Amino acid sequence: MHEATILLTNTDWRHALLTHRKQTLERLYAKVYPMALHYVKERGGSADDAKDIFQEALIVFYEKVVHDQLVLTASISTYLMGICKNLWLQELDKRARKTSLESLPPDIGVLDSDEETGSDTIQLKEFVNGLGDKCRDILVSFYYFGQKLEHIAAKHGYRNIHTATVQKFKCLERLRKAVSHLSIERFHL
Repeated sequence: MHEATILLTNTDWRHALLTHRKQTLERLYAKVYPMALHYVKERGGSADDAKDIFQEALIVFYEKVVHDQLVLTASISTYLMGICKNLWLQELDKRARKTSLESLPPDIGVLDSDEETGSDTIQLKEFVNGLGDKCRDILVSFYYFGQKLEHIAAKHGYRNIHTATVQKFKCLERLRKAVSHLSIERFHL
């Protein structure tokens, strides 16, 4: 096989994988893995993360080709990188979920009583939690963790950044409406 293998048809890929599986996968690995490694490392991952992601992508590709389910409309490297990008975004989403609201500092806690004045102070976290999981995640990701809207859009499956911006605005408006009847002195961050 030579560089022209990148232009193989679905049938050719199937034949190559069935007859010369090891060599075909090694050549794909040599050609596409460096791109996957660069992509994952640029987005906070390690070389081990990139290997795991790329191996999963190869498995997806292999199964689709062997079961004759692949419709290839781009180069194989573009196709494999698309799978790698999706898998890495899913992995980042899983990791972000692990860093949940419970990891926030304790001083952004629950309803608290002010011992000096005897009045109740209200924790902003309670209102944010009342918005629901999606709004809470968007607002905390953006305002507390400083994540970019591109990441938030990908994480929530929005088509573009504009949709994520609109959703963030709606969530923020819901939060403003929920706390609008309270005076600022009652809040304890």
